[in-house]
Amino acid sequence: MHDKPRSEASGLRLLVFQHVDVEHPGIFREFWRDAGIAWDAVELDAGEPIPDLEAYDALIVMGGPMDVWQEDEHPWLVAEKAAIRRFVTDLQRPYLGICFGHQLLAAALGGVVQLGKVPEVGPGTVELTQAGAADPLFAGLSTPVRTFQWHGAEVASLPAGCEVLARNDACAVQAFRFGAMAYGIQYHVELTDVTVPEWQQIPAYAASLETALGPERAARLADDTRKLLPDFAAAARQLNDNFLKVVTASATSTAKVM
Repeated sequence: MHDKPRSEASGLRLLVFQHVDVEHPGIFREFWRDAGIAWDAVELDAGEPIPDLEAYDALIVMGGPMDVWQEDEHPWLVAEKAAIRRFVTDLQRPYLGICFGHQLLAAALGGVVQLGKVPEVGPGTVELTQAGAADPLFAGLSTPVRTFQWHGAEVASLPAGCEVLARNDACAVQAFRFGAMAYGIQYHVELTDVTVPEWQQIPAYAASLETALGPERAARLADDTRKLLPDFAAAARQLNDNFLKVVTASATSTAKVM
């Protein structure tokens, strides 16, 4: 038997910030394993320390049941925002924030995050803006994009240097880019067959689910979502491939400078 050829991304090292153990990179873990990519996860809610940021080619920040303004309840948010700010402004390296990670990017850079009018939960769609359709992150993805949502807060005002890449009627900032390669995505792309059942066990998520969908639709969410997993997986692979191209180009450029 022959080993699989290693991808161009195989030398990359990724850092992942997590805020609850069931909100991890999901299906991206399979993609990264197949590509031979090394990655480290830091469970911030469990008190794990943030490592040396300069050792990593990209920062991926996942979702969580807390809100960006809850620094009294979650003091580690202060250090996390500072790390995000340093990574994207001082080091100028690629960033991908999903849901809470999307909101944290905006908050860390001086934007405004607040509760939305109603929680947005379950399958839906977003429309790419003109800038989004032309952005490398969404190459190969046609609009409208089928998505999965689970959030109660939203980015209400973007900081300077940002561009909206996707939107829908429920939330005006579904995706944005800061600078050349720091991205925030409000919706979830990392779903697997166990994502919804695991998230339904989190009290804050269960409450938002029933508020958004009502008891009957909430009870059907796992089954309804499972039918869409092949489409979600294909979109996740495309977005992952696109992001890794951005990271590879950045890492190559950085190596030439050093």
